[in-house]
Amino acid sequence: MAWAQSVAGWLGGFLLLPVLGLIPPPKNVKMNSVNFKNILQWESPAFPKENLTFRAQYESYQRHFQDVCKNTASTECDFSVLSKFGDYTVRVRAEYADEHSEWVNITFIPMDDTIIGPPEMQIESLADSLHMRFSAPQVENEPETWTMKNIYNSWAYRVQYWKNGTNEKFQVTSPYDSEVLRNLAPWTTYCIQVQGFLLDKNKTGEWSEPICEQTTDDETAPSWRVAIFLIISVFVAFLFLLGCFGLLWFIYKKAKYTFHSGTSLPQHLKEFLGHPHHNTSLLFSFPLSEETEVFDQLSVITEVSKDSKQNLGDSCALGTSCKPGSQELGSKDEVPSLAHSDSLLLTFTSQM
Repeated sequence: MAWAQSVAGWLGGFLLLPVLGLIPPPKNVKMNSVNFKNILQWESPAFPKENLTFRAQYESYQRHFQDVCKNTASTECDFSVLSKFGDYTVRVRAEYADEHSEWVNITFIPMDDTIIGPPEMQIESLADSLHMRFSAPQVENEPETWTMKNIYNSWAYRVQYWKNGTNEKFQVTSPYDSEVLRNLAPWTTYCIQVQGFLLDKNKTGEWSEPICEQTTDDETAPSWRVAIFLIISVFVAFLFLLGCFGLLWFIYKKAKYTFHSGTSLPQHLKEFLGHPHHNTSLLFSFPLSEETEVFDQLSVITEVSKDSKQNLGDSCALGTSCKPGSQELGSKDEVPSLAHSDSLLLTFTSQM
């Protein structure tokens, strides 16, 4: 049926051309705009000549039309150069040689008419939840950092998820670039898709392709398990301390039995350890001062013989002066011979 209408239109245009001298205008003119990439599209009219071209324009702020595409055989024209903030009249006509068709006009408001493309999404499975991160679509003819979220103040993400293999779907809306789906069934595969959503205009964008991800088990231990673990830890620590105490007590008792048994230290070792000087030298390895030096004093006592006493008495009787002190000193200085028959008495006196 559509084919028959196309043929009829072509025949009508072919018959009217010689009579009216007019070229039929383009058909089905529309603006296809996604994320502000604005493509004007149309269909070529029925015309017997093959060299039909088109001209597309838009009305500027100065209220006059400017060409965007001219003498083109294509059935589309890129109007992405238009500002996002404004409304425009866009038109297109068919041309052949010096003749042309009537203009076909449409009104285009980029902020209202552009379609919001699907956001990008990343999903990470953690225990019984799914963590999602979103990226808003990039704006056409803008730096890479510009996204649709920068253009619309009321931008939000609408998330739709469901268990794989079921028809029941759930939705959440988030104004942030991330969202967490919590309390999900463990070891279950969920499918998720997201779209841009304008809260103030109640306008939705295109859905992204579904991404399916499986959850895992809840890694959080129940409170009763934590309590049991703490009790066991305290009990093990108590047993360890008790064992250390028992070991120390055993060592103490063993040492006490060894040092208080029937075996005693020798007497000379006791005297050595009991001497103050030795104790000090054991405790401190410092050299002894001069005041603590030990020395022995030797005294020599001689026994005067009878002959020496008689000679001494004779010398004193002849009138020779006799000084007992000097005589004694002389006798003390003389060292008796070991062969002498007189006996010697040696005494040693120890002084500290």
